[in-house]
Amino acid sequence: MKQYGLIIVILLSFMFISKTESKAQVLDGIYVKEHVPARKPVPYKFLRESDVMWTKRIWRLIDLNEKINHPLYYPKNPIGDRMSLIDLLLWGINTEGITPYATDDDRFTQPITRSTIETTFGAVDETITYNDENGNEVSKTIKNEINSFEVKQYIVKEDWFFDRQYSVMDIRIIGLCPVRFYTKDDQVDAETRRVQVFWIYFPEARRILANHEVFNEFNDAERRTFDDIFFKRKFNSVIVRESNVYDDREISSYALGLQSMLEGEKIKKKISNYEQDLWNY
Repeated sequence: MKQYGLIIVILLSFMFISKTESKAQVLDGIYVKEHVPARKPVPYKFLRESDVMWTKRIWRLIDLNEKINHPLYYPKNPIGDRMSLIDLLLWGINTEGITPYATDDDRFTQPITRSTIETTFGAVDETITYNDENGNEVSKTIKNEINSFEVKQYIVKEDWFFDRQYSVMDIRIIGLCPVRFYTKDDQVDAETRRVQVFWIYFPEARRILANHEVFNEFNDAERRTFDDIFFKRKFNSVIVRESNVYDDREISSYALGLQSMLEGEKIKKKISNYEQDLWNY
């Protein structure tokens, strides 16, 4: 009798193991993706102050409405491990310890909290009061979610410098700032408002940017990462500010419309000319 009981236990164990294995074999694809999740950011080469013979700080604006920048905006809602840049940054802040900084100081000296970010997104809990079927007054708290798809621009803070040890002009991105566009629902014909959400110290965020893939419309097996896009400059942007004697003022403070774009191109040309003037042919 004991032998029969032992045989039944063994059979049940095999059945449980087989079911577990069948569940584990369910794979959304033809292979396990291991390359991107295990990637690390390409380290910057060592840089000495004495090797930097020239540097210029500029601020760029990335507009996500441009087609080349769509990989930073989509998907609006995460699809598996794939997510937009803003969703990745928010995930990094919540779970990976990435530090967000205040928008009024892009020198990364004022850390802010998650609640501050939620307030900037308008995701503040609302308390409504109503009367139930018995005429009693009831209060209910409604929790609003963050609408990350409202982020449609990014400000990039970067330093251009000439490294005389390698004789190259190089770039280092210092910070990244999402910009939210929204309208107030309680206003008729309300104009679209623009607000900066937070600053991220880019070298700190490279760790998560390097192991999250971005959609490649030409080949699903060769997807870039967010770090690839920034490191290889696979985005389009316009210069909106440069370091200057006038408190680093923005171009928009003294030029508007087409003139501001031409001013940005002038700054870009100035950097290019400096590099070319260093060489004799």
